[in-house]
Amino acid sequence: MEAILRLNGVYGGYFARKPILRDITFTVGRGEMIGLIGLNGAGKSTTIKHILGLLKPQQGEIRITGRKLEDDPQAYRSSFAYVPESPELYEELSVRDHMRMTAMAYGIGSDVYERRSEELLKLFRMEAKADTLPRFLSKGMRQKAMIMCAFLVEPALYVIDEPFLGLDPLGIRSLLELMVEEKRKGASFLISSHILSTIESYCDGFVVLHHGDIVASGTLSDMNRTAGLQNASLDDLFYALVQGEER
Repeated sequence: MEAILRLNGVYGGYFARKPILRDITFTVGRGEMIGLIGLNGAGKSTTIKHILGLLKPQQGEIRITGRKLEDDPQAYRSSFAYVPESPELYEELSVRDHMRMTAMAYGIGSDVYERRSEELLKLFRMEAKADTLPRFLSKGMRQKAMIMCAFLVEPALYVIDEPFLGLDPLGIRSLLELMVEEKRKGASFLISSHILSTIESYCDGFVVLHHGDIVASGTLSDMNRTAGLQNASLDDLFYALVQGEER
């Protein structure tokens, strides 16, 4: 399987001699959905910051569609879209303005922008809020705005951090349906989430981080073998793996 995202031997963090991440190695293949899971402080957000280029690896390398950030920054950044845990919007721009600005940043033509934006507004039931400023939106609606901007791009890779926080049940359902559709078309996903029961049903594989190390990775079957269990749920596997590391 072609690797869309590849981390190879990545060490990194905020201080040169105190890496938070140690030897992080995993791939996300084309059309693959990988769940990045761990306790608070395990290194999930730090891993994502390295992938986004906000932190530079102290050792190892990260490639998206075969490119490193330093090789071609524009091509690297245009190959992924990011949905943060907390919505970050410009207060003076409406939802539609954010989507239009995203289209301009990624070089999406006006006809494609119009079609995709209307489809997304309808899917997330945001037509009536399209021209509303962020301060007049609920947290869930602000999150939907971030999600719509990301999916407007239709990149090779989606990096999504806690996508279900703040969304209502219909919003969660719409997002999951959209992810499945984009995955069917060949898009890849790296999803960080604490809602293990949901991502268990949708992800092809998982990476379990604990104190900056990968303690298990692979399919559910792979992780059952690692934990010495049989047919355990992702929730039970996570508990067994993390508790084992703590002991």
